[in-house]
Amino acid sequence: MIANTTARLLIAATALAGLAACGSSSTPSSSAPPASSAAATGGAPAGGGAAGGTIAIITVDPSNPYWKAEVDTAKSAAEALGYKTTTGAHKNKPDQQSSLIETAINSKVAGIILDPAGAKESISAVQKAVDAKIPVVLINAEINQTGLAKAQIVSNNAQGATVGAEEWTKAINYKGEFVELFGDPSDNNAQVRSDGYKAVIAQYPDLKQVGKEIANWDRQQGQDKMEALLSAHPGITGVIAGNDEMALGAINALKAAGKLATVKVLGFDGNQDAVNAVASGDMVATVLQPIVAGTKKAVTQLDSYIKTGKTGVADEKQALDCNLITKANAAKFNNFVPQ
Repeated sequence: MIANTTARLLIAATALAGLAACGSSSTPSSSAPPASSAAATGGAPAGGGAAGGTIAIITVDPSNPYWKAEVDTAKSAAEALGYKTTTGAHKNKPDQQSSLIETAINSKVAGIILDPAGAKESISAVQKAVDAKIPVVLINAEINQTGLAKAQIVSNNAQGATVGAEEWTKAINYKGEFVELFGDPSDNNAQVRSDGYKAVIAQYPDLKQVGKEIANWDRQQGQDKMEALLSAHPGITGVIAGNDEMALGAINALKAAGKLATVKVLGFDGNQDAVNAVASGDMVATVLQPIVAGTKKAVTQLDSYIKTGKTGVADEKQALDCNLITKANAAKFNNFVPQ
């Protein structure tokens, strides 16, 4: 419909503006080297390095299936290229991330694959590695500065939120009260997805948001916050969640309250539990982030930089489109990979 087309155009414009803003909204510290065109495009350092060595893989929390897929993919891809690997998880704690980066530096790793602990909070950690002449490639989330990481590879969260919200608004029949479960506020992805959802929902005046809670990407927090939202707003008919784990927690709470049949839940990530929930009808839809494909790109580009001083890709910031998963196509997706 015309409204949906308009929303897509608005979101596309927002996504482009957001990517540009992420590169310029934070002023580099006085200790940070100025971003050159070579740095922003994965340009060569003083000289290309040799293949081999160790790649440090630093993620958020492998107990979440999304981040487990990220780690497993990075480890497999790096080892296939002849590298040794180490893995660590910072649990979205900048201090723990900084400690893991320092360990990687002291171990003289050849490169680092990092899922950062905050867009602003991670700049200094990446800077430490850069100062030690260790290349860093970011995956899944970005930082608010360009010219430090050799590549920043993320899902097109604005596009994914748009297609997810379009499916959800149709399922809820464009009317009713709904609540939102919001991810970690330090992660740019949380706000981008929320904004993407709302750009679509805003077209329908009979849809009214009555509550919002931060659940930090976590299933148990999603369940706890959903229970509180249900107590305050027992008449809701919809839930939009920033990721699948929070959505699955909401589904647990809705089932316990006997309300799942009348409440439409939207997720985001495409983890297998969510795909199964979509297939069974417990969840309206989820949005697959191409984390396996993106992580493989990250390792390939880091390997290229280690060997040649160039990533082989023109743009530092790279956004990969997401896939909408509904009951009609759920069987075609398995563990973050389209079949």
